[in-house]
Amino acid sequence: MGTGLSILTRADVERREHELLSPLAAFSDASVGRLVPEQADALRTCYQRDRDRIVHCKAFRRLSHKTQVFLAPEGDHYRTRLTHTLEVAQIARSVAAPLRLNEDLTEAIALGHDLGHTPFGHTGEGALSRAIARWRGLDPDGDEGRRLFRHNEQSARVVDLLEKDGRGLNLSREVVDGIVCHTGSQRAATLEGRIVAVADRVAYVTHDIQDAERAGIICEAGLPSVVLERLGSSSSQRIATMVADLVSTSARRGDIAMSEPVWEAMMELRSWLFENVYTQSDAKVEEPKANGLVERLFMHYIGHLDEVPAEYRLHDSDAPEVQVADYISGMTDRYAIRDYERLFLPRAWRR
Repeated sequence: MGTGLSILTRADVERREHELLSPLAAFSDASVGRLVPEQADALRTCYQRDRDRIVHCKAFRRLSHKTQVFLAPEGDHYRTRLTHTLEVAQIARSVAAPLRLNEDLTEAIALGHDLGHTPFGHTGEGALSRAIARWRGLDPDGDEGRRLFRHNEQSARVVDLLEKDGRGLNLSREVVDGIVCHTGSQRAATLEGRIVAVADRVAYVTHDIQDAERAGIICEAGLPSVVLERLGSSSSQRIATMVADLVSTSARRGDIAMSEPVWEAMMELRSWLFENVYTQSDAKVEEPKANGLVERLFMHYIGHLDEVPAEYRLHDSDAPEVQVADYISGMTDRYAIRDYERLFLPRAWRR
């Protein structure tokens, strides 16, 4: 008599996908493939392997010490870029599953979508973009200058080029497409990638309320009335409302979408957060310092390329400012602060 256990091979999983998933899903055995062809794994599909590679890479581990909204907060319960990433993955899978889409692809995109984020969140992203613009002689506040460094494009660069000592993770192209298209005007080629783009917004508008309330910046009762009426009066209610609406509306339309009332309420909440938390609150008082720190680090390393670690100088075709941006964007908040102190603050003399 056997043990009752049997092996589910990759071929079994791929066959099961065709039996269970929607015809609109991205099937693992129909992937366009990788930049460098590889032999298929015996047990895992291509998207399962991609997910595992992301989780085990260095850039993913660094997310635990990168800012989400609050710079270096005192307290154990504020979100970091890593906890945000995990929440996006959970929300995205909660949408993909009932729509019978590929959960493994959805999760891989979600886990990789912020790998290229700078230290100090979007503050660091803007500072690095302006520093590159000044180096290239462009207007740092012009449209072109503000777009020279974008974290979604950097995330793709991380997985394609920077990880594993310049070899990259060699992910399936559907995963990289979803990573690039999770923000901005581009739409992912797969429905799974489009889910992550919406799940990213659902996650941050929800958890940023919690963090801001914990910091004493806002209170639940002060949210716009349309948000409370349409989405709910607690974080769990709002997530449940948006996920349920996203699932039902997407099923009706055959594409990833929210109903207009729920989408409008979510975007109203996003606008309210920009006005009351992201740009005008006490949470932002340290941002000028973070801006100056990132820009000064950039100017130092652009003038001392030999001090940039060799792993960021492996590709001779990269311009000096690209190599420096690769290095600085990979820093965690605390590493950037320590590096700034090492370079620019005096230390006690020792024999």
